[in-house]
Amino acid sequence: MKLFKDSILTLITETSSNLPPDVRRALARATETEKPKTQSALALQTITINVDMACDNVAPICQDTGMPTFEIKTPVGANQIVMKNLIKDAIEEATATGKLRPNSVDSLTGKNSGNNLGEGTPVIHFEQWEQDDIDVRLLLKGGGCENKNIQYSLPAELPKLGRADRTLEGVRKCIMHAVFQAQGQGCSVGAIGVAIGGDRTSGYAGAKHQLFRTLDDINPNPELAKLEAYIMESANKLGIGTMGFGGNATLIGCKITALNRLPASFFVSVAYDCWAFRRLGVVLDSSTGAIKHWLYRDDTPSVRMAKEKGLPASGREVSLSTPLAEEQVRSLKVGDIVLLNGTVHTGRDAFHHHMLTHDSPVDLQGAVLYHCGPVALKHGEKWEITAAGPTTSIREEPYEGEIIKKFGIRAVMGKGGMGAKTLAALKEHGAVYLNAIGGAAQYYANCITDVEGVDLLELGVPEAMWHLKVKDFAAIVTMDSHGNSLHADVEKHSSEELAKFAEPVKF
Repeated sequence: MKLFKDSILTLITETSSNLPPDVRRALARATETEKPKTQSALALQTITINVDMACDNVAPICQDTGMPTFEIKTPVGANQIVMKNLIKDAIEEATATGKLRPNSVDSLTGKNSGNNLGEGTPVIHFEQWEQDDIDVRLLLKGGGCENKNIQYSLPAELPKLGRADRTLEGVRKCIMHAVFQAQGQGCSVGAIGVAIGGDRTSGYAGAKHQLFRTLDDINPNPELAKLEAYIMESANKLGIGTMGFGGNATLIGCKITALNRLPASFFVSVAYDCWAFRRLGVVLDSSTGAIKHWLYRDDTPSVRMAKEKGLPASGREVSLSTPLAEEQVRSLKVGDIVLLNGTVHTGRDAFHHHMLTHDSPVDLQGAVLYHCGPVALKHGEKWEITAAGPTTSIREEPYEGEIIKKFGIRAVMGKGGMGAKTLAALKEHGAVYLNAIGGAAQYYANCITDVEGVDLLELGVPEAMWHLKVKDFAAIVTMDSHGNSLHADVEKHSSEELAKFAEPVKF
């Protein structure tokens, strides 16, 4: 097994940086269905550019490299203890070289382990089988989409859809609601795995396991195959669109399984995954650990996704240099595309909680606060940001209004939008919300020309306050200082569309 660790390291690297062919095909279909020159079309263009850049750079597609989840089948008698230790070694090395972001946080102390190891991480599931080879499959599922997982206990009343009973019809309603509630916060266009039945634990595990299926396979159960096809057609009629900007493409995959359950329980568990659907596998020689062949990959090499190397300029972009003046910001409106130049400061979950009771290490008057936990590598005394897409902003909703007021921030940037409390603060204090394209970690890292410094590094690399020099950093105004919110508009429209699916459907 001397080559086992190297094989796992190769698997981690490829999974983090190179989307499998079935996901690439699904994204290409989504791009073809979107209306040109819309915000969703622009987002999809950015995504395709980012996919190519990640592959070329052998770097993370998304800065949130997720919770590494391994599903492994081993021959009878194989030493799983040795394999587990070698997997941990590979995880630690992949983190040190920037293929993975340090994501393992102690839930009691809040301390980041720095190497992606800790109680419960990584997730490794072993199963024996009566074959000679080792089958290893890896899923990297980020926190933003993980937060949009949802579980229903039937019967239940669902907004706009009415009562969901313990029937396939009730399951249909649950899945439609699950897609609706994700909006753009899970980095749509997304894919869902669904488990009908089980208990609360096995239901979620079964739903996540469905994400190991290819997006273009057909369910062997005819009833579930019909339901999957129905959901794929119907979910894309909700008008949520890429990043929740509105549009024709919302879902790129739906995979459903059914588990036996207790008489008293009927759960429907939904695991939501983002467009950066990072899932690969390898078959290993059980005596050496060498890779015999890849899973999920076609025989042909990956084709380039982007039709152009960069985003075409419309001439309507608004170029802004930091710090921003209030009059500049109040002149912006929902739908404007801005190109940021100057310094932006990152700040996400731990930062927001910390700053409620502390002064800022730097002057934030007129600043842009970027909800981002980058992948950062240190070379000597100099830091380099190798992946830097936005994180989901709604987590900061309890804090953002107070942070804007306290520090004089003029622009908050992230993905998925924010709520009524932040919208009111934008209006009162003269600020805007900028939506960057979720998952486009390589595209945005390319816009960073320098790391000017870092504070609060004791919070961990993702949660630290990074001071980044940027050039032509593109984002879309989706909440302005006049009380307008694209996110609220899309949610209202998709809610009205959801209500159209309340009537029973015969499969």
